[in-house]
Amino acid sequence: MAKYSLGIELGSTRIKAVLVDEKNKPISKGEETWSASFENGIWTYDISRAWDGLKTALKAVSYRDEIGAVGISGMMHGYLVFDENWNLLVPFRTWQNTITAQAAAELTEKLQFNIPQRWSVAHLYQALLNQEEHVPQIAHVTTLSGWVHYMLTGVNAVGLGEASGMFPVDSNAMDYDETKVQIFNDLASQRGLKRSLREVFPKVLKAGEIAGTLTEDGYARLDGLLPLGVPFAPPEGDAGTGMVATNAVMPRTGNVSAGTSIFAMLVMDKALSRVYEEIDMVTTPAGKPVAMVHCNNCTGDMNAWVSVLESTAQLFGAQPNKNELYTKLYELALQGDADCGGVITCNYLAGEGITHMDSGRPLVIRRPNSKFTLPNFIRSQLYSTMATMHLGMRILEAEGVKITSLTGHGGLFKTPVVGQKLMAAACNADVTCMETAGEGGPFGMALLASYMQHKTDGETLEEFLEKRVFAQAKSTTLAPTQEDVDGFRAYMERYEAMLHTEQTAIETF
Repeated sequence: MAKYSLGIELGSTRIKAVLVDEKNKPISKGEETWSASFENGIWTYDISRAWDGLKTALKAVSYRDEIGAVGISGMMHGYLVFDENWNLLVPFRTWQNTITAQAAAELTEKLQFNIPQRWSVAHLYQALLNQEEHVPQIAHVTTLSGWVHYMLTGVNAVGLGEASGMFPVDSNAMDYDETKVQIFNDLASQRGLKRSLREVFPKVLKAGEIAGTLTEDGYARLDGLLPLGVPFAPPEGDAGTGMVATNAVMPRTGNVSAGTSIFAMLVMDKALSRVYEEIDMVTTPAGKPVAMVHCNNCTGDMNAWVSVLESTAQLFGAQPNKNELYTKLYELALQGDADCGGVITCNYLAGEGITHMDSGRPLVIRRPNSKFTLPNFIRSQLYSTMATMHLGMRILEAEGVKITSLTGHGGLFKTPVVGQKLMAAACNADVTCMETAGEGGPFGMALLASYMQHKTDGETLEEFLEKRVFAQAKSTTLAPTQEDVDGFRAYMERYEAMLHTEQTAIETF
């Protein structure tokens, strides 16, 4: 009997598959690494590599013949644009790019709704403003998860949460906001777009709906690694699946996802007083409004430094295990001073919307009398992963946004205690990590597939997660210490001053 549910995520560093049993516990997984490249000023991925990565991940998953539901998740936002026959018109433009400032600003003004640079509609409109050669051929615009889902099922659709990172949605209608659609259509037609937004963008489906089945073409594309005809849940972005993976889908709950990028998602019980360009307004996969603080840069610079330290050890004949090296360095950070001894890091490999930087130049800055030790350096690296997010969270704090729980997940939280303790200091709030904290998005996507497969009539996603997934979940909660909060505050004073140096570095280097 087909009873298991599979979640697949095409993330920024890994293509990962997680299988859950009928009790929604992870029982098997597989993964393959891939990475972005910076080509002609564009952060991109070779999307043809997705298929080899998917097959490698799936081969490691057990019980494939007993899978009864599948879901695809991927990096939110970005720009995948195709002609009528689904031929790719330009290389994939990812969420990391900050090349749509003009489009984002104009759309934000016209729609009276914050349109971040990485959103699909900003990329589309910027292509129109630039009069790019591919514009006359545009027939389809989608996201990475939407494209993979279409290639496997033949259904051109995305989940509600993913859609809300492409274009503003109406939570009541569970669809693109029709008033804003009409405004955009008028603007885009004047710029040469031949089709309406609804013709170009994928259909919107809500959590729990069946979004197609694995076709014969999809079955062959995956070398028969999934059952022919298995139903698929609506594809989602990694922000939405992160909320599901942490049970942060009810008002006043929130989560922080920290890996290649970092973002906080706070489910709202009231509207913000005005539009903030630093805050994305999106939804959960079930349509609840969410304030999102998204930062392009998180652990990428830290990963580069770990590789340098690994090479240093290899000079002496040591061959450290990479996972153990990360663990030891993370744990060492807790021996550093609460303010990192005056050592400041800017981890910007790409630009940042919150601090209005169009590109990045990683920096480490210290005074001659700073305490430049390895523990302070690593702690500074970890603080930098959450510093820009902290700036965005200040806006929500000033708006009086309340949260009753904040859950962490993603690679930053894999080492027990460390990321959780430092994040508690950065947010000045209790931070909870579940035993599945390292599983992240693919686990959340597996739960969405399970919800589609096993929900009862009238059972909401919130009820399903609360009763059938997380009722007995093991978790740990850490409260911030005053010493850590004060240390992070001191770090941030220097960090904000450093941003002037970062801007100069971008302009001159």
